[in-house]
Amino acid sequence: MDGETAVITGASRGIGRAVAESFADAGAHVVVCARSRDELESVTEDIRADGGAATAVRADVRDEFDVERLMERAAERGGGEIEYVLANAGVYHGESGETPLPEESYSVFDDTIRTNVRGVFATLKEALPHLAEDGRMLVSSGAVARTAYPGYGAYAASKAGAEAVARGVAADIDQPVGIIDPGQVSTELTGADAYDPDDVAPQFVWAATEAPAETVDGEVVDRGDWRKATA
Repeated sequence: MDGETAVITGASRGIGRAVAESFADAGAHVVVCARSRDELESVTEDIRADGGAATAVRADVRDEFDVERLMERAAERGGGEIEYVLANAGVYHGESGETPLPEESYSVFDDTIRTNVRGVFATLKEALPHLAEDGRMLVSSGAVARTAYPGYGAYAASKAGAEAVARGVAADIDQPVGIIDPGQVSTELTGADAYDPDDVAPQFVWAATEAPAETVDGEVVDRGDWRKATA
């Protein structure tokens, strides 16, 4: 990743922050995005303190004009191109596993879909004009997108939608677009007592740089796939 440019949305905390730090450790210039400028500045300061290169761009993935500006800034930093994109920004309204779909309000459902599905669409769409010929785009997901568990409501529906967007874009472009499922991760979003974000970040690095294109493109790459491939 030396000297290459990576854009990571939802990078102020959790998986996004851990992946940004790992990409920077691998030599990438990471352009990190989130809605909170203060939290983003903390991420970039930590990356720079460790000798990495990072740029913070406050953006809301629900706003396509914000995302357009984000990708333009990133491409400028990258000499006109972006090598890696991780669509990771997401919301979960309520307690993880305690939001039955029939009880979701319309406003919660709409915002979850707008952020977690439309936000992925905007991220991939606006990155594409700047994506290097050998670039890759990744979308964070989870098992709730494919298996029905009680209590995951709009969040599960949105993850299924995000995966469909990723597969659709993968079918339409030459560059690989992969869906990365790291398993249950302990973040503020999920509240789960599970894998630490730092433990799953290498899976994203591998998917971006080492995994065969056919393994990633339009496919779900879960923790088991990664562990087996790198054993």
